[in-house]
Amino acid sequence: MNNTYDIIVVGGGHAGCEAACAAANLGAKTLLISMSMDSVAQMSCNPAIGGVAKGQIVREIDALGGYTGIVADRSMIQFRMLNCSKGPAMWSPRSQNDRMLFSATWLSVIENTKNLDFISDNVIELIIKDGSVRGVKTEIGKSIYSKAVILACGTFLNGKIFIGEVSFAGGRIGEKNSKGISEQLLSLGFEVSRLKTGTPVRIDGRSINYSLLTEQPGDEHPGKFSYTDTPTLRQQKSCYMAYTSEEVHDILRKGFDKSPMFQGRIKGIGPRYCPSIEDKLNRFAGKNRHQLFVEPEGWNTVEVYLNGFSSSLPEEIQYEAIHKIVGFENAKFIKPGYAIEYDYFSPIQIQRTLESKLLSNLYIAGQLNGTTGYEEAAAQGIIAGINAYQKIYDKEAFTLSRSEAYIGVLIDDLITKGVDEPYRMFTSRAEHRILLRQDNADERLTGKSYSIGLAKENRYIRLMKKLENTQKTINFLESQPIKANDINGFLGEIETGLLTETTKLSRLVNRPNIAIRDLAKYSTALETFINNDCLKAENIQIVDEEALEEAEIIIKYQGYISKETTLASKLATFDDIPLKKDLDYFSMTNLSYEAREKLNKIKPTSVGQASRISGVSPADIAALMILLGI
Repeated sequence: MNNTYDIIVVGGGHAGCEAACAAANLGAKTLLISMSMDSVAQMSCNPAIGGVAKGQIVREIDALGGYTGIVADRSMIQFRMLNCSKGPAMWSPRSQNDRMLFSATWLSVIENTKNLDFISDNVIELIIKDGSVRGVKTEIGKSIYSKAVILACGTFLNGKIFIGEVSFAGGRIGEKNSKGISEQLLSLGFEVSRLKTGTPVRIDGRSINYSLLTEQPGDEHPGKFSYTDTPTLRQQKSCYMAYTSEEVHDILRKGFDKSPMFQGRIKGIGPRYCPSIEDKLNRFAGKNRHQLFVEPEGWNTVEVYLNGFSSSLPEEIQYEAIHKIVGFENAKFIKPGYAIEYDYFSPIQIQRTLESKLLSNLYIAGQLNGTTGYEEAAAQGIIAGINAYQKIYDKEAFTLSRSEAYIGVLIDDLITKGVDEPYRMFTSRAEHRILLRQDNADERLTGKSYSIGLAKENRYIRLMKKLENTQKTINFLESQPIKANDINGFLGEIETGLLTETTKLSRLVNRPNIAIRDLAKYSTALETFINNDCLKAENIQIVDEEALEEAEIIIKYQGYISKETTLASKLATFDDIPLKKDLDYFSMTNLSYEAREKLNKIKPTSVGQASRISGVSPADIAALMILLGI
């Protein structure tokens, strides 16, 4: 067996899979070590990808040349574009997925990735020499050496599962946890803490009365995540909505005296935005019902995921309460809800590249950094994989700013603010979200990834074609007139202002309730342009749906986009002002004590990052710049 690699990735979850494939595709000889290759990229929680802000992250991963979007498209059973009633900055793609097919598809990707080996084993120790990681030791006695190691162990480091008064070691229910790494890094000065997450019951769908629930079908014209030619979804499975009641709540409260969360047996902090059902009752005591989502786990299984009913209450309490939910009177359990507590490392201990500040060539990604969610984990994985490769081959670090990607926001938040609860991405966290739309992730990131060799040439060519078609569409709309008599009938139907004279099509597209395809019904020239019937002599390529959507968004929101671009450019100047790592902030008495304490702990790399640290005021930043002569 080969015992020497360029990069070793520990953990086969969403972060580990993206990290391993990114490193291998760039050319690094890579080894992925997972406790079980049968469960790579497991959807331990709900069988879905994307959602608000998370969908944008998946499109960014895809634009960089990652695989989460591709795998999601190939295992999709339903697609919905969320927040379509709002502006395009809020549109967020989300899919329901076949859980088993998702994992199997990821395994196929791994098996067909050049330069990537994989084994099933458990890493119990890092090999360290002269302040740098040099490889790993495994449970069955192997020592495997490398130039860099990426830790992506998810919830497995000292994981402990709780169901009522029962608790036992585990990384997921039915799978053992991992020990050794936390203890070793703690002895080296790493800050190690505990977080908690949970998962709801799984139910036999044959025992649910769906006629009493509210159906939630997918979009009529389903989209997808990947910018590549993944298959379009032709058939979909519906989700359903159900509700708890006061009777359900009363039953759940009977189990509070046996709740590991309320009785203090769980020390870790849980996710604020995805609380357990018992936490909801405690925090929102005035609500007499809570919404639940009934999500199928795949095409060929009866297993159903009850989203919104995460719980660590005793199994008999969960069982009794669920039987009082309308439609679930005869529900049969496949797996109870449970909570899991696990180790994580404070993310202020990592750099923007996700390399540890304390141990050279060690990269940390995913839930180990205090995040929650497949998408956030996968995003960190691809960045860690890229940067591990870049460093060992003496190439420039690959980082993304807050104005370039949600991934940039995610990493900046982690390394600047740290976490005291599991971090989840929201659109509200991104101050430049009008620039970070799901439709333009390829425009923002594919060129950057192509320049380092990860995004392949076919992706770059496709992007260039989209940009060309988008600009041709904008130019056409800005130059093509339409007569008032030709369009006023339609304008009257939708109750918007009528025209008094001939105007350019772009002026109408600028109105919020008019789409380009609406106008094609009343403009023969536009219809011809879109269908490309009479313009072949001018070598106008087919205008695809992405280009039409992009052109429409640019025309409607150009003013907002321009303002945001200008603002982002101004703020970026502070990120371009570097700060030395060895600055003695405690000697800068003009700064507040809290600012000195926070700056000395985090050691920001730029004035911009320093300005985003909680407790560092604008006055502190002004004083800092004066002290440094900036």
